[in-house]
Amino acid sequence: MIMKITEFFRNLPKKQCKECGNDMEEQHECYGNICNECLHVTDL
Repeated sequence: MIMKITEFFRNLPKKQCKECGNDMEEQHECYGNICNECLHVTDL
């Protein structure tokens, strides 16, 4: 049976930071693999 594309994306594992291994918040416009904490990003 063919899976719906929305179901496929819903079942993907969470993206993990390559530095610390913590789960990352997905961003549709970003292909980065290091979390904001490891990059030392602060909100302005």
